[in-house]
Amino acid sequence: MANYYDFNKDFNTKQEQINYEHCESPKNTGNKNSSGKGSHKLVKRIGTLTLSAVLFGSVAAASFQTVSRVYNSNLPSQAPVQAASETENTDTKLLKTTSVSDSSTNTGSLDVSDIAEAVMPSIVSITNKSVQEVENYFSQFGYYGIPETQETESCGSGIIIGKNDTELLIVTNNHVVEGADTLSACFIDNEAYEAQIKGTDASNDLAVIAVPLDSISEDTLSGISVATVGDSDSLKVGQQVIAIGNALGYGQSVTTGIVSAVNRSISEDGDSIDGGDSSTYIQTDAAINPGNSGGALLNMNGEVVGINSAKLALTEVEGMGYAIPTSRASSIIEGLMNQTTRTTVSAEEQGYMGIQGVNVTEEIQQAYGLPVGVYISEVTSGSAADQAGIASGNILTGFDGQSISDINQLQELLSKYKAGETVDVTLQVQVENAYEEQTLSLTLGAKTVEEVH
Repeated sequence: MANYYDFNKDFNTKQEQINYEHCESPKNTGNKNSSGKGSHKLVKRIGTLTLSAVLFGSVAAASFQTVSRVYNSNLPSQAPVQAASETENTDTKLLKTTSVSDSSTNTGSLDVSDIAEAVMPSIVSITNKSVQEVENYFSQFGYYGIPETQETESCGSGIIIGKNDTELLIVTNNHVVEGADTLSACFIDNEAYEAQIKGTDASNDLAVIAVPLDSISEDTLSGISVATVGDSDSLKVGQQVIAIGNALGYGQSVTTGIVSAVNRSISEDGDSIDGGDSSTYIQTDAAINPGNSGGALLNMNGEVVGINSAKLALTEVEGMGYAIPTSRASSIIEGLMNQTTRTTVSAEEQGYMGIQGVNVTEEIQQAYGLPVGVYISEVTSGSAADQAGIASGNILTGFDGQSISDINQLQELLSKYKAGETVDVTLQVQVENAYEEQTLSLTLGAKTVEEVH
């Protein structure tokens, strides 16, 4: 713990001085008058000493309380996770610092070990297991072969950012959970639990996953905490920051550095330029390695000011890691936290839109000026999409409140919705020489037997 001035010790020393400094008794001269004067002086002196002791004790107590308040205000403000029965059934909010004060500008006296000890209970390791097609032996030599599948495993990090009546909520990067068949979250006690994707925002590389509270043991619940979100806008170049995450899948590790730049824009090829738009990042020389994605970037008060994203770190140079600032991420995260957690439904029950499309990548966007999303090349006549008014040439950018950047992501989402459910879809529709955003309500249809199989 950080050192602080021991006022109790100082107070005891002062009390010794008060108790023993005037201990000599007044001499009795045998003169009645002088005896009366001595008694009067003794009473006066005792009164003075008593008043001094009272005043000094009050000052010392007030000083001690003040130091305690200042010291405690510098500690990372982590909220323990409580039982589900103690929660309120309201929209889940991020735990944020109540005000922007001097303590939020990284002037705290805590060292890295203090912060790591306090914040580590709110950091988790995430494992993503998926089944992917791989090249088989025959195809390596140009012969046709049946595609083979194998289970792949990747790792990342996450931050406990809240809970509702039934779930513990964890924020991470979208690319950490993308394409997952199964997800698990491992907490500070090395206990792992299955998690479900609650919501994703691919365009901002953010996702929230949920672990059912009733599946988490009491021992684990008592050892974890909810992270506090700080003000990333208050960061200044040169201020010290700390990164915590599951580097290379070896478990939680801590690195430290400084803020190298703020409001940094990153292009897909890795070049970085100063920017002022909404997609800006915190640049730091704190080591952010594969597996750190989704972990916490902290200021020196133990507050989360950024979400690390190793996907954006450059491999050609050293000391250039990037984190999504909380000022940009907070509202997105709160929206994802309050979405309905969905699991994959059976193929027979899955909803169907009735469209075919291709991805509008950033390269296509830059070359042709199209919005990033799924370009709808064909709409099946009489399908749910056709009945909702979706037409070929539209670009799908959102589905049920979640941003869409590619066709695989859309298919993954649809696998969690049943036929007959009504959702809102966001489209970019060409009007004259520009695209305008429109939102349509769509009731998902059912797949035919051929489409199911």
